[in-house]
Amino acid sequence: MKESFRKMNAAEILSEQRKNLTLIGALPLDLEPTNESAGYRLQERVNRILEGSLGPVVGHKIGCTTSVMQRFLGIPTPCAGEIFARTVLKGHGRVPRQGFRKIGIECEIVVSISKTITPDTYSEAACSSLNVIDSMMVGMEIVDDRYKDYASLGVPTLIADNFFDSGCVLGEAVCDWQKLDLNNLLGTTRVNGVVLGTGKGSLIMGSPLKALDWFIKSRVSRGLSVKKDQFVMLGSVVETKWLEAGDMAEVEIDSLGSVTLGVE
Repeated sequence: MKESFRKMNAAEILSEQRKNLTLIGALPLDLEPTNESAGYRLQERVNRILEGSLGPVVGHKIGCTTSVMQRFLGIPTPCAGEIFARTVLKGHGRVPRQGFRKIGIECEIVVSISKTITPDTYSEAACSSLNVIDSMMVGMEIVDDRYKDYASLGVPTLIADNFFDSGCVLGEAVCDWQKLDLNNLLGTTRVNGVVLGTGKGSLIMGSPLKALDWFIKSRVSRGLSVKKDQFVMLGSVVETKWLEAGDMAEVEIDSLGSVTLGVE
């Protein structure tokens, strides 16, 4: 079987499973990505299909950038996924419980990209995180555990499925972010007014900017660009918290504000 045909079949399977909220088990062995590189190639094909119903890619998420989340998921390295226009909410969002299998939220620092970075224009000096951030904001990633057993599914397949992502809620842009002590920014997750977890920016790979540097390098190494005005969610400083119908969740980052999500 030709590689392109094999991967397109896998892409169709994963995209349909996301659209239909089908519980995801292991792909057939002849379709399963065998390493992270294959997982990212499959992700590209999955996302081109999903753009038809979810709109264009407008942002990115980085998962497992903190020891908190690495322990929680049992995955030792960061992983990236893409976020679609129709899944992005602003400020105070509401979603139906039936739109998810198992809905969760994460507390994140988010950056907006100031210039397009391509594999041809990339250099570590010119494209370091300090030179490519337009603004920062608080963000709540909305995740959906649609997996029979993510621990046994394998990282490459999780990557191909955008690593749990189902959308996000973004706060107001803060343009004078350079004044902030990013490592000591405290993130807080509340559900129904109760604090369920806190964490500092330094949990993100030792510094939130290191996560962005990792992401840019990873993306251009795969021959892909990071586009101006896209956003990047840098990873959760608080372990994922799961929600049920009737819950009201809030995530807050010092100096960046807060966003909320109601589950109906």
